Amino acid sequence: MRLNMRLTEFDRLLRGALELAAATPQDSAYNGLQVANSRGEAARVACAVDVCLESIRRAVEWKADVLFVHHGLFWGKPVAFTGFQYRRIRELVSGDCALYAVHLPLDAHSTLGNNAGIARRLGLREVQPFGEHRGVKIGCRGELPESLSLERVASLCCGAHAPLGLLPFGPQAIRTVGIVSGGAPQDALQAIEEGLDLFISGEPSHTVYHACLEAGINALFGGHYLTEVWGVKSVGEWLAAEHGLETCFLDIPTGL
Repeated sequence: MRLNMRLTEFDRLLRGALELAAATPQDSAYNGLQVANSRGEAARVACAVDVCLESIRRAVEWKADVLFVHHGLFWGKPVAFTGFQYRRIRELVSGDCALYAVHLPLDAHSTLGNNAGIARRLGLREVQPFGEHRGVKIGCRGELPESLSLERVASLCCGAHAPLGLLPFGPQAIRTVGIVSGGAPQDALQAIEEGLDLFISGEPSHTVYHACLEAGINALFGGHYLTEVWGVKSVGEWLAAEHGLETCFLDIPTGL
C-alpha cells in the first residue's frame, strides 16, 4: 500500500536521521531539499548517486515525487541556471519531481552511509570512525573476520567491475582496513599513520603512490561512483522498510 508522506515530513525525517544540522558546517554542498514539487508529496522516491539529466529523466519516467541523490546541484557558491544546469532544473520542474541531496552526512553515517555499507560488505568488526575531514571523521576502519587477499577484497567491493587502481604494497594477508569513499586518496596518509593493512577509497592519485610503497600499505581505489552507491541504496531500503515509501535505485555508472 502506498504511504502518503508530505515533502515537509520527508525533509524532517531525513534531517533527523542523517544528522544534517550537525554535519553541514563541514560540507561545501547544500544538504537537504534543493528543489520542491508542486504536490508537496514524497511517497515515491528514486535514489541515485548523481543528479544529471539521465537520473532526472528516469525518476520522472518512474513517476517519482522525489529524486534523492548524493551529489546534488549546489556546492557552496551561487549557480547560474544556464546550460546544463538550466536543462536539469527544467526537467525537474516539468516532471514535477523534487530533488533532495545529502553529501558528507551520507558518507559519514554510521549505518546508512557509504563507508558503513562497504564495511558491512566486507564484514568488518570493531568498526570505528576514521578519515578526518575538516575536523570530522567521515570514514570508518575495522578488522576483517579472517585474512583476505587484496584481490578478494577488490572483488567484494567492486563485483565484476575492475577497480581504478590497486597498490599491492602491504601484507598479502589483509586484516585491518580503513575506508573513505569517493575522492579521498590523501587519506591513505592517515591509514599509514594508524598502521592499517589496507586503505580503500574511490579515486587514485599519483601523489600517494610512493608514500604507500615506502610505508608498506595496500590501497584499493574502487571508483568514485562504485564506492558511493552504498549510501543511496541504504537510504532507499530504509525508507521502504521502515517508513512504507515506494523506492527504487537508478544505477547510472560512470566508470570513474
